[in-house]
Amino acid sequence: MDKAALLELLAGVPDPEIPVVSVLDLGIVRGLEEDAEGMKVIITPTYSGCPATVAIEEAVRAALDANGFREVRIENRLVPPWSTDMISEEGHAKLKAYGIAPPSRAETAECPRCGSTNTKEISRFGSTPCKAQWQCKDCLEPFDRFKCH
Repeated sequence: MDKAALLELLAGVPDPEIPVVSVLDLGIVRGLEEDAEGMKVIITPTYSGCPATVAIEEAVRAALDANGFREVRIENRLVPPWSTDMISEEGHAKLKAYGIAPPSRAETAECPRCGSTNTKEISRFGSTPCKAQWQCKDCLEPFDRFKCH
């Protein structure tokens, strides 16, 4: 089985909530494993109650099936849990270009529109459970910031 072809395919499967990043960019795809039964894609949801978990698995399955990888299995693993540290550098860049501040341990977020760090959190609740709503004090634009976890 061509693992490189599988990874290339998975790099094109978008996250259903943030379509500019792939399930590979977000680190949802943990990797590929081969055992006695064949190849499997290991996926981990961003959190156990994520409403997109089923949609992600269905999108991965559809991509595999449409590209001749019907025999590849999908395995969900919750341990170790997903964390924002699993988002690739490319994923960080794509989030920022899309207008979402990537996760950071910094106290303030960098505005994805103007680059200012003169920002403030206005709500712990953003457009999805994994994001908080922030606002730039310089350009006054609101934006989502991916929560670290």
